[in-house]
Amino acid sequence: MSKLSITNKSETYGVSAILFASLLWGTTGTAASFASTVNPLAIGSFSMGVGGLMLAIVGAKNLRHDAKCLLKEGKLLCIGAIALAVYPLAFYSSMRLSGVAIGTVISIASAPFFVALIECLFSKKNNIDRRWVLSLFIGSVGIVLLASSETNLTEQTLDDSSKVIGIALGFIAGLTYALYSWAAKALINRGISSKSAMGSIFGIGAVLLLPILLLNSNDLFATPINTAVVLYIAVIPMFIGYICFGYGLNTIHASKATLLTLFEPAVAAVFAVVVVGESISVLGWAGVVLIMLCLLLQSYKS
Repeated sequence: MSKLSITNKSETYGVSAILFASLLWGTTGTAASFASTVNPLAIGSFSMGVGGLMLAIVGAKNLRHDAKCLLKEGKLLCIGAIALAVYPLAFYSSMRLSGVAIGTVISIASAPFFVALIECLFSKKNNIDRRWVLSLFIGSVGIVLLASSETNLTEQTLDDSSKVIGIALGFIAGLTYALYSWAAKALINRGISSKSAMGSIFGIGAVLLLPILLLNSNDLFATPINTAVVLYIAVIPMFIGYICFGYGLNTIHASKATLLTLFEPAVAAVFAVVVVGESISVLGWAGVVLIMLCLLLQSYKS
């Protein structure tokens, strides 16, 4: 088997891992809907915190092996960990203040832009090409169509100032997601294993999230349903999802990885219809088709 075919096969596995992670992440909104009494900041800090600690524990052996390298990359590690801690707080707050549709669209759709900017500024190799730009455009249009079709999410009355703050927090969520994805990929590129990169960033990020969790933990385990929901989100989408995401980062660039995660809102929409009972218009399903086209363009190897 030639070196090129091995590389292509590895990239295919990496793409599949990112898409599977996005599939798991797409279930979080539906799961959280069953624990509506729980503060969204508590869900975000608990799931990311506990999932992060689990990643650190699983990667303990790799962390010991890569300890010296991680210490040398302390600045990069701190950037990734702080970004990781800020992300769930900004993301869930954005949805609370500007609405689920607007908050989700801005947070997810802005991340590829920020990763592209970061890679162009700090990476030696430019990974942005015409197909990436075309894919981003198609995927972004798809997300806007999908989000704007969710009319049942617009019933909540929101004042203009709250929306502006929520939109700003959505961009912060996209930026911080891009930062910790780029930091993890940069650590991997410098010879650190994916388990060590993800475990260290998530482990430190989890510690930073603990005070937020303690201040917002009311009703977190008040009922069996609430307990099941937060444990599911922590273990399945966060822990297993980010193991897959870390594996995918081994073989593909952060810019491509974040673009592939546009699969998440499409998955979330399908689960919202099938499980929660929400309705999506024809315009929304057209958005899903465009997102799938974006993913096909990124998955295809020329």
